[in-house]
Amino acid sequence: MSDLSVSHVEFFVGDARQAAFYYRTAFGFEAIAEGGPETGLTDRRSILLAQGDIRLLMTSDLTSDGTVARYVARHGDGVANIALRTGDAEGAFRQAVGHGAEPVAAPSVVEQPDGAVTTAAVTAFGDVVHSFVQYAHEGQLPGPHLRALETSGKVAGGEQLHTLDHFAVCLPAGELARTVSFYQHGLGFSEAFEEFIEVGDQAMESKVVRSASGAITFTFLEPDVRRRPGQIDAFLDAHGGAGVQHLAFGTSDIATAVKKLSSYGVEFLHTPATYYDAVEGRVGSLGGDLDVLRELSVLADRDDWGLLYQIFTRSPHARGTFFLELIERRGAQTFGSGNIKGLYEAVERAQAGAGAGAR
Repeated sequence: MSDLSVSHVEFFVGDARQAAFYYRTAFGFEAIAEGGPETGLTDRRSILLAQGDIRLLMTSDLTSDGTVARYVARHGDGVANIALRTGDAEGAFRQAVGHGAEPVAAPSVVEQPDGAVTTAAVTAFGDVVHSFVQYAHEGQLPGPHLRALETSGKVAGGEQLHTLDHFAVCLPAGELARTVSFYQHGLGFSEAFEEFIEVGDQAMESKVVRSASGAITFTFLEPDVRRRPGQIDAFLDAHGGAGVQHLAFGTSDIATAVKKLSSYGVEFLHTPATYYDAVEGRVGSLGGDLDVLRELSVLADRDDWGLLYQIFTRSPHARGTFFLELIERRGAQTFGSGNIKGLYEAVERAQAGAGAGAR
């Protein structure tokens, strides 16, 4: 499947309007479509948000015993469906099921006023699914019960976020190899990077896979059970199993984005000053950027192609699970050797600072 890209990411949440308000006010997204009883979506409320090429769908149940409500009760608000756009939804479904995915929804064609949309869905990891969406043309909405909203076409405060750079997924011990194999054979991804990460007396395995189109990247993380439990174990316990730990939003100017989003109330993780005393010895000269990175707690890394800058938000959820990342690529195409370790250490510091209340 060489044409896969991300159509949208669907969050199951306790209150779609409240979640949409958070992403609109804190991250500058714009609501472009909504669905509910008034549009024929009788048991749910969904709001589609957009910024750059990013599409986020917030969905909540209107009853206490629906699929969304059960997901939220088990996991809290989080990513439940990573919808993949393709030119052949039925073929993608058959290939995925043929390599071990459980079918969730068989291929079906839905006639919409602006053309037919073909969809199907399979299991991915934990309680997360992949929908396959085949659009008739650009600009279609991903569901028949979504109604387009009037929009200004301009993001308040200026557009800061442009792309979905990657997904980071925490897996229980023993599931990494099987999951990576499925993405390789069932979805046509290839392994791009792997790393064994040690932080003190904790450790984890990580593997990065990328779609044949280059448009989708997953970082899979698995704890090393021979070591002391760490933040991957904490996520798995608090989330109730495998799940998306964070989404990384790509930006062309991370310094401006961090300042702008901080002014909206987004909290970013702090990086100790000692990190910046050694960073140029690891990644090379940063010139005038070093002082800015130090001021904003932005991390720096390098691969064979260039630099990347990144920063992680504090989790806004009561369980301390899902959070977000901002990343600016200055030539880097993959991840440097310190990328995932930097995340691991940053989250460890946040949890240590918050104590038991972080959970």
